[in-house]
Amino acid sequence: MMHHLTGGWWGLPIRRPLEAGMRTFPVLLILFIPIVFGMNRIFPWIQGAVTANPRLPFKHIYLSRDFFLLRAAIYFAIWFVLTYVMNRWSVEQDRTADPRYAKYLEGISGPGLILFGITVTYASIDWVMSLEPGWFSTIYGMLFMVIYALGALALVVNISQATTNYAPVSHVVTRDQFNDLGNLMLTFVMLWAYLSFSQFLIIWAGNLKNEITFYVTRANGAWAGLALFLVLFHFAIPFLFLLQRSIKRRLKMLSILCGALIVISFIDMYWLVVPAFQPSGPRLHPLDLTLLIGIFGIWFGSYIWQLRRAPLLPLHDPRFLQTAD
Repeated sequence: MMHHLTGGWWGLPIRRPLEAGMRTFPVLLILFIPIVFGMNRIFPWIQGAVTANPRLPFKHIYLSRDFFLLRAAIYFAIWFVLTYVMNRWSVEQDRTADPRYAKYLEGISGPGLILFGITVTYASIDWVMSLEPGWFSTIYGMLFMVIYALGALALVVNISQATTNYAPVSHVVTRDQFNDLGNLMLTFVMLWAYLSFSQFLIIWAGNLKNEITFYVTRANGAWAGLALFLVLFHFAIPFLFLLQRSIKRRLKMLSILCGALIVISFIDMYWLVVPAFQPSGPRLHPLDLTLLIGIFGIWFGSYIWQLRRAPLLPLHDPRFLQTAD
């Protein structure tokens, strides 16, 4: 949707990998089912620990099982509709070469990004922030959007790099495009650091009991070491690497960096989620790794299947043709 709004040659190698990612939402819905059946063990507010607090009347209404499930259904419905419409128009553009579909895709992308921002914000509040229902942050949703965007961009850059040796991608995609994608990744790395530090600074300056618990837990013991790791490897080192034009234009180097950012994004999510269950420090279990590999394997298998269902490059997008000319 960002590319449909802004245009540019940089979106050519990643458009189809991103569209394939959209089409994996049915798999994600299936993977969400265990959360529904395990709500009693996951979310403390199910037992009424927070909703019984008379000072939180809104949370008493918001944090209820039925309302939670209704909101989740709305999120997935919006994502499914955007996926269906955008992929349908993309296919029709390939089939008919009608330039109007580029305008249609641009037209839906503006409202689509707004809906994406709203749904991701509320989903991150429902599915992650409510693990510690007494805590809140108004910047939380934006932080998740940036983590998602950076992880997705790193993945599709790797996918695009892997296809550059094969026609027709090898005839069209250039190092300049990967340089532009590296610049976009640099933007998301900087935005992640800005949002993370802003959240910390505001909570530290306010020093309110309901807010500081988040960082009190995550800045002590082994969690503090993991926080320092994220500062170095989620921001400082990628920032220094992505400043260098030579790295962004060397596809193997950029691919290694993208692979590292995908792993670090998982670690970042681990740091955000697991302290709600293990405040004293991480207690690793073999299932932590096997479940991660299993769930990612299921999703990635469906992703590759979806990727093979369409040409690797858009066939008749007039914006690409005009840029090439």
